[in-house]
Amino acid sequence: MTKRIAFYAGSFDPLTNGHLDVLKGSLAIADEIVIGIGVQASKQPLFSFEERVALIEGAAREEMGDDSGRLRIVSFSGLLVDIAPQHGASILIRGLRDGTDLDYEMQMAGMNETMAPQLQTVFLPASPSVRTITATLVRQIAAMGGNVRPFVPANVAVALEAKFKS
Repeated sequence: MTKRIAFYAGSFDPLTNGHLDVLKGSLAIADEIVIGIGVQASKQPLFSFEERVALIEGAAREEMGDDSGRLRIVSFSGLLVDIAPQHGASILIRGLRDGTDLDYEMQMAGMNETMAPQLQTVFLPASPSVRTITATLVRQIAAMGGNVRPFVPANVAVALEAKFKS
């Protein structure tokens, strides 16, 4: 049987409990998940690519145990429809928080299907407990000294606290 590989793209700056929720759901439908960290020269992330990799790996080990071995992390720039097949993926994973996400993601899925009909987009709804979480809001809360622990894995909370103490 062919191995089902899914590609889950994002900035993961920082990784949130919402991202982890989608990753756990992805493991139910694919044998391997390639986590694509988008890197854009025009954007200055809070965490470097290497820091994001370490945070994702640490949180995945803690949250998913042995299943974390089914995750692979890569950097990418350019079109997702070009990058995903290079990593053997035939499935694109997209998380949904609300109707606004659905509208946008449906447009993207349609465009992606036109450019790469061999890729299937799968939408995973976020669990109710994580629907309101966005990395942007987490960064803002952390920058103002607020408690981000309800929204991110423990290792990410520690990293955010350290990042904003300096």
